[in-house]
Order: sequence, then structure tokens, then C-alpha cells
Amino acid sequence: GKGGIGKSTIASNVSVAFAERGERVLHVGCDPKHDSTVAVMNGEMIPTVVNRDFGPVAVASDIVRVSASGVHCVEAGGPQAGVGCAGRGISLTLEILDRAALLSADRYDVVVFDLLGDVVCGGFAMP
Repeated sequence: GKGGIGKSTIASNVSVAFAERGERVLHVGCDPKHDSTVAVMNGEMIPTVVNRDFGPVAVASDIVRVSASGVHCVEAGGPQAGVGCAGRGISLTLEILDRAALLSADRYDVVVFDLLGDVVCGGFAMP
């Protein structure tokens, strides 16, 4: 979807709403502006996946931060708007989530991805 229409606001509120219902929630922010994870984390910017140097083993505690509402957050990060390819950051994040076993079926009840609406350079065409 188009920028500025509320995707990040909706994604962050959906994550918190599920957590308040007792669901185990992983919220993955994939917007270089960090909009949704900052909202879930009450204004705190968390470290990004693209700015970390991962060795052969990736562990959840390296990238997951827990909000006051109990939502587990990961932020992909990426280049500033108009510079570079955000799709590469998203691809790296998906790889690290897999290596850290964060997407295993029994770990979370709900996983919310806040994706950009126009990432095409990394192979994504729509959210």
C-alpha cells in the first residue's frame, strides 16, 4: 500500500491487541523508519537486524526485544528512504528469523510483519 495510509499504525495496534488477549506475539518491523516497532516499544528504538554482525549462529536474544505489553519485537532496519534497497534488509531478516528458530510453529501464536508497500528490488511486490 501507499506510504502514509496507516499500515504501521494498524500493524502495531494489532500486535498489542493480540498480546492483551494473551496471545504470544512476534512483531517484525520491516520499515527503515522503524514506525511500528517504535510504537509497540513506547518510543524506544530497538537495534536492527541489518546493523548486527551475525556469526554462524543467530539466537533470539540477539534481536528480540519485549515491549511493556508483552509483544516480542524485531526490527529489520534498512537504508534511508530513496537510498539502497529495503528488500535486502527484509531478506536478511527472514534468514535470521529462520536461523534463530523464531518462526517455528510452537513459538508464537501470531506473527505480524509491518512491510513497506513498494519493495520490489528484493523480490517483494506487495505486503
